[in-house]
Amino acid sequence: MLRIEHLTKRYGDKTAVADLSLHIAPGEIYGFIGHNGAGKTTTLRSVAGIQTFDEGEIFVDGRSIRSDPLGCKRLMAYIPDNPDLYEFMSGIKFLNFIGDVYRVGAAERQQRIRTYGDLFEMTSHLAEPISSYSHGMKQKLAIIAAWLHEPRLILMDEPFVGLDPKASHLLKGMMREVCDAGGAIFFSTHVLEVAEKLCDKIAIIKQGELIRFGTMEEVKGDDSLEEVFLELEEE
Repeated sequence: MLRIEHLTKRYGDKTAVADLSLHIAPGEIYGFIGHNGAGKTTTLRSVAGIQTFDEGEIFVDGRSIRSDPLGCKRLMAYIPDNPDLYEFMSGIKFLNFIGDVYRVGAAERQQRIRTYGDLFEMTSHLAEPISSYSHGMKQKLAIIAAWLHEPRLILMDEPFVGLDPKASHLLKGMMREVCDAGGAIFFSTHVLEVAEKLCDKIAIIKQGELIRFGTMEEVKGDDSLEEVFLELEEE
């Protein structure tokens, strides 16, 4: 579903991501962990097609993000670490705008907005302006918008920040449903306990370089993910 081949991104003299290669198959929830500034967000933004990169190639379901960016974007959704939404819109206007962008039919759109709005207890707030929303409400709206066109690949940067325990539980279930239907999830997180319980595979990045990746068992062995991560950080 996602093939990152030798991705390199530089900002002037600083190399943010160095020769990173990673393959994510359909059905996999793939966790991406590393300290602040390690290159997680740069990688996710490059995959999402909203940031250029210097070397390498990225393929989404066989399509190149360089040569067919629109084809790739139709298949995926991206939730950034800070949900910067159009605050002058109401929640429902924003969701309809996203539905228009992805050409979601009226019947499917209404059904999905109702389903996810009720799940996250957001339906009664959709007529309100986004500027009045709390951070958690904005995060919930961003999640509903991401799921609206039934993407096959979902990219998320720290998706659990700002969510209450019930919403976090719902999101984990939705992530698994996407993968059970043949999609894939690639997300960064600082919450190592969540990654350990939720992910099929994990990748650890340090100073722009991938230092360990594979199944949870391959990465952590008999230790906890936290112990392995801290040990690798010290090394």
